[in-house]
Amino acid sequence: MRKILIVGAGQSGLQLALGLQAQGYEVTLMSNRTADEIRHGRVMSTQCMFHTALQHERDLGLGFWESRAPRIEGLGVSVAGPDGTRAIDWVGRLDGYAQSVDQRVKMAGWMEEFARRGGQLVIHGAAVSDLDYFSRAYDLVLVAAGKGELVSMFERDASRSPFAEPQRALAVAYVHGLGPRPEHPEYDAVRCNLVPGVGELFVMPTLTTGGRADILFWEGVPGGPLDVFRGVRDPAEHLELTLRLMERFTPWEHARATKAELTDEGGTLAGRYAPTVRKPVGRLPGGGLVLGVADVVVANDPITGQGSNSAAKCAASYLASIVDHGDRPFDEAWMRATFDRYWETARHVTKWTNAMLGVPPEHVLRLIGAGERLPAVAHRFANGFNDPADFEDFLYEPEKTAAFLESAAAA
Repeated sequence: MRKILIVGAGQSGLQLALGLQAQGYEVTLMSNRTADEIRHGRVMSTQCMFHTALQHERDLGLGFWESRAPRIEGLGVSVAGPDGTRAIDWVGRLDGYAQSVDQRVKMAGWMEEFARRGGQLVIHGAAVSDLDYFSRAYDLVLVAAGKGELVSMFERDASRSPFAEPQRALAVAYVHGLGPRPEHPEYDAVRCNLVPGVGELFVMPTLTTGGRADILFWEGVPGGPLDVFRGVRDPAEHLELTLRLMERFTPWEHARATKAELTDEGGTLAGRYAPTVRKPVGRLPGGGLVLGVADVVVANDPITGQGSNSAAKCAASYLASIVDHGDRPFDEAWMRATFDRYWETARHVTKWTNAMLGVPPEHVLRLIGAGERLPAVAHRFANGFNDPADFEDFLYEPEKTAAFLESAAAA
C-alpha cells in the first residue's frame, strides 16, 4: 500500500484524498483547521462549478449537496452603458446545470467523510521544515495549500505569467433576500455584469450554512472606484458598500437587492492576488521533492469563475496519473509529466482568463453584443464556462469570430 501525504484541505486536496482513499492508498491529509473551524469560519470563495467539474465529484460519490443546492441553468451577460442602463443584456442556457456550494459546507463535510472512511487527518499548519521530514516517510507528497510559506517553494513560470501585479480587487458578500431576475424568474442563472473600465459584478445562487443564498462579487480594476474594500473589517459596512456600488454602477441588480442581508458574520471576504503559473516541482532543503496541486501551480483571477472547476479537474487528472503509475517511483520526471497532463486543460483557462482581464478587442465586443440577438452565440459563450477549450475556435482570432457569427446568423 503506497503512502501519500496531501497538504491542504480545499477542493483539490480533499477531492484527491478521497479519490486515492477509494483506490486503496494510505492517505494522510494535513489541514491547518478542523472541520468545525472551517464550517463556522469566514467564507473562502465564490465557487460556481459547471457540469464537468460536478461530474468529477459524482464519479467519486461526493455530490452530497446536489439535491439541495440551487440548479444554475443559465449564464447571463450584461454590459453597462454610459448612462447607467444596460447596453447589452442576454442569458444563455447551460447544457448541464451548474451549482455552487459554500466551501465552508463542502470542505467541512468532505473532511469529516475522509476521517469517517479511515483516513488519517492531521490538524497542523505545515511549514517547509515539516515537509522535509515527511518527504522521507511518504512515497509522494502533494502540496494543495495555495497560500502561505509553502507556495514559495514553487518557482514562478514567467513564460506563462504575464502579470506581476493583481489585476482586480476582490470583494464578496453572501446574502439572503435577493429577488429573482425578472428576465428569467423561472430558473436560476449566474449573472455577469461588465462595467467597462471599472470592473465586474457577478451574482450567483449558492447553498450556504443557512440554506439557499446568493453571492454578490465585485471585481474592481485596481485604483478605480470599486477598489475601496481594503481595510473594511465590519461585515455590515462591507455589505453597505457593496450595495452602494451596485446602485451606482449596476442599478438593475441593485433593484433586486433592496432587502439583501448578510447570511452570517463570516459572509464577507476581500483581497487581491496576482494571477500566476508556477513550476510544478518544489525542492525541499533536504533534497526531497513535492508536487504542487491546483492553484498552488495555476492561480487564475476569478473573473471567469474557474477556480473550483480547475481544482476539481486538477484533482481528477492527478488521481488518474497516480493510479496509472502503479508501483513505480514518483520521481521528478513523473511529477513534471503529471503537471503537463493537467496543463493541457489548464492552459485554456489561463489563456481565456488573462484575455478577459484586458480591454476587449473590437471583435470580442461584437461577439458579446451579438448574444442579444443570436441565441446560438449566447448559448456557446455560456457553455464555454464549462469547456474553456472551445473559446479557441471562436473568441481569440477576429477571423474565427467573424466566421462563427456568420454561421450563427444563418442558422
